[in-house]
Amino acid sequence: MNLMLTIGGLALLLFGGEALVRGAVGLARRAGISPFIVGLTIIGFGTSAPEVVVSVDAALSGSPGIAVGNVIGSNLANILLIIGAAAIVIPLSVHPEALRRDGVMMAAATILFIGVALTGIAFWYHGAIAIAVLFGYLAFSIWSDSKNTDATAQRHSDEGEQLQAGLPDKVWAMLLALAIGLVALVAGSRMTVIGASTIAREAGISEEVIGITLVAFGTSLPELATALVAAARKQTDVCIGNVIGSNIFNLLGITGAAAIAAPLPFSSAVVSFDIWVLFVITALFMWFMLTGRRIQRWEGIVLLILYAAYISLHFLPAGILPGA
Repeated sequence: MNLMLTIGGLALLLFGGEALVRGAVGLARRAGISPFIVGLTIIGFGTSAPEVVVSVDAALSGSPGIAVGNVIGSNLANILLIIGAAAIVIPLSVHPEALRRDGVMMAAATILFIGVALTGIAFWYHGAIAIAVLFGYLAFSIWSDSKNTDATAQRHSDEGEQLQAGLPDKVWAMLLALAIGLVALVAGSRMTVIGASTIAREAGISEEVIGITLVAFGTSLPELATALVAAARKQTDVCIGNVIGSNIFNLLGITGAAAIAAPLPFSSAVVSFDIWVLFVITALFMWFMLTGRRIQRWEGIVLLILYAAYISLHFLPAGILPGA
């Protein structure tokens, strides 16, 4: 019953996130907002909306482990699962000049997140700093892209144009999509948090593990769908850029919002194992991007195997993982 409640909640989150993005992008287009700003802000916020709502809800509901696990698990799913799956569709050619600025920001956000995790708990002022850094980054990116027509600006434009097809034509339909999306996100988050936290208690599994595995996988589905569509259209920079943008929003926006809502403690298992897996995988991803390497299909398969292995490790007998 609780598993079905969680799956139903995740389905509502997926539907709500999609409706929210399409309504917002439609309104932005009607308002004459450029595609690159849409790609950088609205799509970034929209595809991360399920993670934001679930994490804040979990923090307020006394289940902060789900929020922490969701951030770490979502970022690892973005790199290992989403990039891996997209690379199987088409080998991903990386253009460093289109990704360098945002990639460096992702690396800096990862280091900031790990630094906070090592303190043992994220308080409201950590969250406020993270939110301030996020909005500072967005403001600089919008200013920079509006002054230049470089590869980064073009990638953000491609991300915005990717959702132009199939958007509602009427303003009332756009507003209705926004409203339905918000309602679905709130309802889905409640169902997911209640179901996931109950599963964790009944199975004797930590909330962090449920957040890293089940919840993170479900809330990453919008990014997976966006990346696979971009890969099918051979827009590989958009595919990788979507992952980078989502990771930045997760580390700064989701952690920041959840920490402002309620203190976020980091368990010993997360501090001794999961944050270092996040660091290594992010560093590997950065190396691929900055060297301009092509991510081949066989490498995509390796990434998927690594993701499956990482998830499986969390269900081994207690005491296997560091800090368990």
